[in-house]
Amino acid sequence: MKSLTLAATLVLALAVPAAAGAPHPSHPRHNVVIFIADGLRYASVTPGIAPTFTSVRQDGVDFANSHSIYPTVTTANASAIATGHYLGDTGDYGNTLWFGYPVRAQGGTQLTFLEHDGVLRDVKAHFGGGYMGETSLLAAARAAGMTTAVIGKIGPTALQDITAMDGDGIVVDDAANYPIGLDGRSTGFVKIADDLARRIAAAGLPDKAPLTAVPNVAQQTYLTDVATKALLPLLKDRGKAFALLYWCRDPDGTQHAQEDSVGGLTPGINGITSRAGIADADAQLKRLLDTLQALGLDKTTDVFVTADHGFSTISHSLPADDGGIQPSSLPQGFVAIDIAHWLGGQKLFDPDADNGEILYESDGAHPSRGSALIGPSPDAPLAIVAANGGSDFIYVPGADALGRARTIYAHLLDAPYVGALFVNDVLLKADPAAFAGALPMSAINLIGAATVPNPSIVVGFRSWVAKGCDRGDELCAVEIADTGLHTGQGMHGSISRADTRNFMAAIGPDFKKGYADPTPVSNADINPTLAQILGLSIAPRGKLIGRPATEALAGGKPVPFKSLVQEAAPAANGLRTVLEYQTAAGRRYFDAAGFPGRAVGLTAK
Repeated sequence: MKSLTLAATLVLALAVPAAAGAPHPSHPRHNVVIFIADGLRYASVTPGIAPTFTSVRQDGVDFANSHSIYPTVTTANASAIATGHYLGDTGDYGNTLWFGYPVRAQGGTQLTFLEHDGVLRDVKAHFGGGYMGETSLLAAARAAGMTTAVIGKIGPTALQDITAMDGDGIVVDDAANYPIGLDGRSTGFVKIADDLARRIAAAGLPDKAPLTAVPNVAQQTYLTDVATKALLPLLKDRGKAFALLYWCRDPDGTQHAQEDSVGGLTPGINGITSRAGIADADAQLKRLLDTLQALGLDKTTDVFVTADHGFSTISHSLPADDGGIQPSSLPQGFVAIDIAHWLGGQKLFDPDADNGEILYESDGAHPSRGSALIGPSPDAPLAIVAANGGSDFIYVPGADALGRARTIYAHLLDAPYVGALFVNDVLLKADPAAFAGALPMSAINLIGAATVPNPSIVVGFRSWVAKGCDRGDELCAVEIADTGLHTGQGMHGSISRADTRNFMAAIGPDFKKGYADPTPVSNADINPTLAQILGLSIAPRGKLIGRPATEALAGGKPVPFKSLVQEAAPAANGLRTVLEYQTAAGRRYFDAAGFPGRAVGLTAK
């Protein structure tokens, strides 16, 4: 807890009014609301399904050249939204990571899922400034005297201001007031602040959220009830400027779990259930906007809407030559099982089942969530796989790490499910020839100021366009995914353009009206953009920082940008990872990457 106190002290020191020469608001400080529609694809927003998202995009700023941070998973992008930094600085590289120490909040495993309040507390306490060490927008706003609040999905919600989890700010997630989770372990939950709890009770609302569903209407309706009937009136009554972030679990949860075409690739995540998830998120945003108007706050509140990532339909098999589906051949944990074979028939241990051995040879068992420790014992792994949906992280620790990494990499080049390869800069520099075909992890901003262990190899899985789908490449994208979900359900995490293209829009007194922004913008740009609006100067620790999207602000001038390509040296079999990206104000925006022909949106041949 000492590290959290120190972090809070640093926030107070850093969150000072904008320095001389930096832009100051020409008006009393406005309010800001950030609304995250988890997993909302840019092209899936239409007037019929999502009239509110459509209206914000048309009437305010349409970030038409939008970008998620890679890997395109939730907590990674939540860290970028919070801090304005890329993942090498936040240390939150993915939803599931190997931390290299026993995480007590999850029974002492070293490899675990981050969407958990107790895990976030544990990891932050262990790494201090080496994990989420950058000052978040909400922490800076709180230190500058604003009232701050976060509400929504467990994990990415608390991540917006970890230092507020112990009572300094308002945190309401779907684990609030649930001390024990469905797994029987402590949630490390955040207690709802007393003044808000009284208002929730006065509004006749329960003191905790319903469980998740598909679509997630009941839970989201409850959280919006809390926001509109208790939280926003409280923020108004306090009479200070406020910053509110609302993280909506839909359409992500619904797109993951829908069963409109299990076993097939069409309609995939474009069916009636997924559309209901989009409509659910749209309805929650409308209620928030209507409440701001009813409370007389709309004229002084800027609203930034974003999605953490795009989405694709899952396949557990390689594509047929015509883009059709073949029988499933890639069970959950297929990468870990392959690596165990490649390293001479090593044992597998499941971090999500108390490090129990996985009898993959004799019983055909596989890791329960795809992740695994590989080696003679879970305490002495030769390799670790952290499954992250459309991408997997491979860690190779200890003595002779270079040799084992070479062996694993050589086999990955021959694996037909691989779409892109990135290798840790240290390994790549040690033996460039052995890792030919891969780009350095620094090319995608995964190496920075954070001290959380970096992966040795990042594997992006293959993606393609489903046969018979006529809704455009981004909506028709299919990806190999290391997941227990079924073919035909939804996943993200890859570096295809379907997963890097997220919905982004903004509206309010400080934003242009009816403006389609052609300049690339990413989730890392939200913090600096809103910090400029609020007149906050946030001192960075690392260098991987986003930019204020000044072209989208009232009176802002166009920002020039260009498209670039970075190519790896080809491997002996001719495969090479190609990264297509854009730059604006010196920042990188990742469009797509992979072996030519294996990534949706990649134009290289």
